[in-house]
Amino acid sequence: PEASAAPEAPEVPAAPEPAPAAPAAPEAPEPSAGPLDADQISAITQGYSFEGGTLDLGALMNTDPVVGAQIRIPLGMMNRHGLVAGATGTGKTRTLQGLAEQLAAKGVPVFAADMKGDLSGVATPGEPSDKLLARTKAIGQDWKPEASVTEYFALGGIGKGVPVRATVSGFGPLLLSKVLGLNATQESSLGLVFHYADANGLALVDLSDLRAVLSWLTSDEGKGELKDLGGLSAATAGVILRELITFADDGADTFFGEPELDVRDFLRTAPDGRGVISLLEVPGVADKPALFSTFLMYLLAELYEILPEVGDLDKPKLVFFFDEAHLLFKDASKDFLSSITQTVRLIRSKGVGVFFVTQTPKDVPGDVLAQLGSRIQHALRAFTPDDAKALRATVGTYPKSGYDLERVLQELGTGEAIVTVMSEKGAPTPVAWTRLRAPQGLMSPTPDPDIERAVHASPLLAKYGTAIDPESAREILTAKMNAAAEKDAAEQAAKAQAAAQKELDKQQAAAQKAQAAAEKEQQREYDRLMKASGGASRTRTTRKPDPSPLDQVLNSKTTQTILNSVIRGMFGTGRR
Repeated sequence: PEASAAPEAPEVPAAPEPAPAAPAAPEAPEPSAGPLDADQISAITQGYSFEGGTLDLGALMNTDPVVGAQIRIPLGMMNRHGLVAGATGTGKTRTLQGLAEQLAAKGVPVFAADMKGDLSGVATPGEPSDKLLARTKAIGQDWKPEASVTEYFALGGIGKGVPVRATVSGFGPLLLSKVLGLNATQESSLGLVFHYADANGLALVDLSDLRAVLSWLTSDEGKGELKDLGGLSAATAGVILRELITFADDGADTFFGEPELDVRDFLRTAPDGRGVISLLEVPGVADKPALFSTFLMYLLAELYEILPEVGDLDKPKLVFFFDEAHLLFKDASKDFLSSITQTVRLIRSKGVGVFFVTQTPKDVPGDVLAQLGSRIQHALRAFTPDDAKALRATVGTYPKSGYDLERVLQELGTGEAIVTVMSEKGAPTPVAWTRLRAPQGLMSPTPDPDIERAVHASPLLAKYGTAIDPESAREILTAKMNAAAEKDAAEQAAKAQAAAQKELDKQQAAAQKAQAAAEKEQQREYDRLMKASGGASRTRTTRKPDPSPLDQVLNSKTTQTILNSVIRGMFGTGRR
């Protein structure tokens, strides 16, 4: 009721003027037409007249559409980034779809995340209806159904699209810390782990590789590796390992691996020159908002790293729509926000435009918001004191206009928005209440069989469809730990063998010593007995006594010869 009272207030002075009928007649159309007078409408019309190519947003609203005042965005300014904001159900997705269709038609590739699956309608011609045609005719849009060339991707292969994967190394410690919810100390330690892996040629392909490196650096064999770099505490490593396990249990393992996506595949155009709209299907990870938003930031960072500097172009090389942007900035560290701000500021010179799609401008940090040249603000709701505060803050960011923006922003219909963009000269255009054009594609999801046929026909399916498991940190460190364990086992076996040999030698020496002592004792006992029995000496082999002269004669060889001759003669045994 208060909102309706506000517009009636300026009409109060007009009510007592029915008497002068002649002057009242020409003045009546302007107040009844809306809040803008003819000069303001003319200024807005001139403010949105550009020399180069443009994207048509819709018609100026002054209570009713002003067909002659078309609101546009210069195509060359699309790399100056933008914001599409508004409460749920106000038409943000359709605005995004309409922008994507026009960009693609002008040869500009588009990337967008399809949170709810209803952006897939760009691939199917729209369905006309009386209501739709009446609306489009009223704003001067020559509507006709038309489909756009579309490529479907699925994060981690969860969904119908071509699987999109990243390696852990490519994802990096900063983005991974954001996903895991690590504090500054843990984030710094994770960065140290990545540095060690990179310096030692340990490829971090998936989460198991990162867990293997953490386990190695906290093991007895590997804990000295980071000594010169400050070391890694077991407590911090334990926290990171636990978060990684939880992260993997939530299904994140499927998002990391090879083949890794080459973001240059987002820069393709069709044979007829139209840009390809790349849709990342994410309904399967809607319950993992941090992963989804951080993955989009990874793709953006990869584009920044890979693309060359091109300066200002007649049209961008790619426009990147960042849906549900508030998820990216929630609970972000200072380093992470700084990284986002730098990427958004510098990627413009790479020919990439970024449009953040969210509910209120306050969802986007001020340093990032300051980089956005175009703003399409759908209706805002003010049901709570915080909502009212956010509404006033939003109004304060717009240039001065003929609208009561605090009121208009709450009264905008579905498919209407407050628009201001960056002109070709780099200055902001006048604020324009705009009824937006309708998309030419289907404003509901493309049927699943059509999506599946498109995916199977995609040339990218052969490139990314099958996951591979190359040799990486896990295999290298497993082999290293196995080798260390085998070496340790060999050393332990050698030590045990040496100890056994030493014990054997000791026992043999003791036995020999005991035997020698026993023999010595036996000899002493023998000598004692011999002495007691009168023996002359201790020798066991005593010398024989000298033979007598008779023995000498009888035993001589001569005597033996004579005796043998006598015997042979007596008994006749000798030879004759």
